Amino acid sequence: MRKFGYARVSTSQQSLKLQKEALEAEGVKPSRIFSDIGSRSDMDRKGLNLLRVKVEDGDLVLVTRLDRLGSDTADMIKLIKEFDKAGISIRFIREGLSTEGTMGKMVVTILSAVADAERERILERTNEGRVDAMANGVVFGRKRSVDREKLLELHNNNVGATEIAKELGIGRSTVYSIIKEELPDKKEG
Repeated sequence: MRKFGYARVSTSQQSLKLQKEALEAEGVKPSRIFSDIGSRSDMDRKGLNLLRVKVEDGDLVLVTRLDRLGSDTADMIKLIKEFDKAGISIRFIREGLSTEGTMGKMVVTILSAVADAERERILERTNEGRVDAMANGVVFGRKRSVDREKLLELHNNNVGATEIAKELGIGRSTVYSIIKEELPDKKEG
């Protein structure tokens, strides 16, 4: 079993030094420590991607703390599952958690359940906020960019859809859609 390390800080003002020293104290060779600087919420990080390429079935990845692997619970769980599927264990030094062995599988299962519950709560809060905002008159979606009054004026002056589209810089299908919305009883023309 080879040991690898992963360290991450959120800003360039923070130092990776303490994390790297902790990983070396756990027996990780400096050449096998991968790191990233930045609080990118996605998992497309240079050091992490390089680590993913280097590790193999049976390897162990050490991380100083849970929050250093992923920037949120969902990302962390996704990474743990990805490594677990490839036969790679992860050990979190500070928390004393590991995905190794039977207990490790249980940790992965529990963390997955926590991540699912967190996603559900976020979705519920988002939907509640959206309903409340709509009840208070907030309109979602992008603002209309077509001058509808001008379009209808041109249409009422018997200007054809192709000419209206050219003048307003929009597609003919948009002209027809707006006419249908604004004048549902009129025939398209």
